[in-house]
Amino acid sequence: MRRGRVVEGSPLAPGASAASAQNDAPAFSPGTAGPDSGPAALRTEFPFTLPRGYVDEDGKVHRHGVMRLATARDELLPLMDMRVRDNPAYLSVVLLGRLITRLGTLKNVDANTVEQFFAADLAYLQKFYEKINTDGTSLASTACPECHHEFDVDLGSRLGE
Repeated sequence: MRRGRVVEGSPLAPGASAASAQNDAPAFSPGTAGPDSGPAALRTEFPFTLPRGYVDEDGKVHRHGVMRLATARDELLPLMDMRVRDNPAYLSVVLLGRLITRLGTLKNVDANTVEQFFAADLAYLQKFYEKINTDGTSLASTACPECHHEFDVDLGSRLGE
């Protein structure tokens, strides 16, 4: 499988704030490259800002982070995790722990960190995951078997359900 290169400036640039990086980030479509990149470039990391923020053990709030695109391996490996086997809703926690590459000044983000997120932040990240990995849509085109009228159906899936 070929992976595209990361477009320079897509993760937070050194010295840039996460808020400015998010506000300055170009509109994205996973299948398209940025304006300064060639056709082979693919943006693989996306900045986000949590609505509430993760509070670490020292009381510091971390709101700005980066999530990378999911690979097939990222989606398959958590299915072998015993926590997910015991509770399928835990899939989103394990998966997000693999995909969040940066959160504030934290050295490491994993499932144990994601477990401590506020519910609003977890819901936000689930939607953000869907947006960057599916271009923000869960629509499927279909047609009526009788009249052959074509229409879209919203599959409405949520990570972990």
